[in-house]
This record gives sequence, C-alpha cells and structure tokens, in this order.
Amino acid sequence: MSGSVYFPRLAAVKVMNSIRVKVNGSLRRFMDESGMPYECERVIEESGVKAVEIIADLGLPLHMVEAVFCNGRVINIYDKVKPGDRLALFPFGTPGPYRVFLGMLRENLRRKRIEGVDN
Repeated sequence: MSGSVYFPRLAAVKVMNSIRVKVNGSLRRFMDESGMPYECERVIEESGVKAVEIIADLGLPLHMVEAVFCNGRVINIYDKVKPGDRLALFPFGTPGPYRVFLGMLRENLRRKRIEGVDN
C-alpha cells in the first residue's frame, strides 16, 4: 500500500489512483483508537488491490469485517477494487434477512471457501 490522503467530507479534490473508504458501525472504534477518520481516501496501485489489503492497511481486524460494499454492491473481501471505487466496510451484526437480501450471506460463504474454513 502506498498510503492515504485525508479529505473533508465535501472536498471536491480527486486523487489519481485512489479509492474512497467509509468505515461503519463498531469498526469505527478501531479508527478512533488510531486517530483516523471514518471516511478517507486511499491511494492504491493503478491495477487495483484486494479489499482485504485495504482492511489490513487500515488496521482493522479482518475477523470483525462482515461485509464490503463496492460502489453500492456487496463484494467478497478477496475481490479486487480499482481506482475510483467507493468502499464501505461493515461489522458483523446486520439482522438476518438483510444479510441474505444484500448478498452478505453469499459472500461470507464464498469467503469461508477461500479461507478453507468449515461452517
């Protein structure tokens, strides 16, 4: 990872090869502990990086992130994100039916297969 640049919420500045990241729910506690804002711009490689790398770069515990939304759609934590994408990270705790409707359950099952974890 090449670092981060922080901007106020309404900043119109666009950083080349960057993504916008928003941390939600109880994950914000980790941002508070490290003195980082809940929303930030992350500079990434032009070819993109896996969402899991962004999570690690932010210092968030991987086991606490249940869902990654990229441009408004749920993606797998191991999927690649590219410059210009908007990410939102959510902790475990989303009510059952919404996990199914939003695709969180599907991506968590896929994540377990990738990680080699049994149910």
